[in-house]
Amino acid sequence: MPSSDPQQQSATDLVELACAIATQAHEGQFRRDGVTLYIEHPAAVASRSPKAPHSQAVAWLHDVLEDTEMTREDLLDRGIPDGVVSAVEALTKQEGLSYEENLERAAADVLAREVKIADMLSNLADHPTPNQIRKYARGLLLLLGE
Repeated sequence: MPSSDPQQQSATDLVELACAIATQAHEGQFRRDGVTLYIEHPAAVASRSPKAPHSQAVAWLHDVLEDTEMTREDLLDRGIPDGVVSAVEALTKQEGLSYEENLERAAADVLAREVKIADMLSNLADHPTPNQIRKYARGLLLLLGE
């Protein structure tokens, strides 16, 4: 039964909207194995992220600016709140920055930081190479302030 609470309904709508945008944006993309649909990765990240609607929206959208043709303006035009879009931008790798510098950008935004941790945990569960394990372990330590 749908919620009669407008705030609860809009929270549900935000997560559903983010899921729909991510599904459309990643259509035809596959994971490294060439078999698994890419959208399974944002779904896995969302399952590991905090259940707050804004966190869930960031989890679903975390790769759309980096791996698709979507822009910040596209997300805003589709109704994604500015705070969610800013977190997605903080998760988007910037050319010219090191791995650590990109992680520091993500760590500076609370939503981005918690989703980046979930992203790394998802990647660690996806048959990583030894080099990827070292990279993600180093990244998790940085994000956790260790």
